[in-house]
Amino acid sequence: MSSKATPSTVTTRGLAMTAVAALLYAAPALAQKIVDPSKVAPEYREAAEKRQAEQLKLIACHKSAKEAKILPRDFAKFVSECLEK
Repeated sequence: MSSKATPSTVTTRGLAMTAVAALLYAAPALAQKIVDPSKVAPEYREAAEKRQAEQLKLIACHKSAKEAKILPRDFAKFVSECLEK
């Protein structure tokens, strides 16, 4: 038996390595979690409450933009105006 790699094993290894690399790079792209003020140190709780309120308002504005079927080019403007209200 020879230890030379056949073209099919090279292709399979290449695909496997590509899949692993894609999974490793995709993991950090997960959505930001909503801050839970009860899990934050007491001295930072007020800031965490403000951040949570900001995140919830952003989610609500994003949802209303989706429901209103705002075009992608106008999406940022709509969300920005919604946040200012």
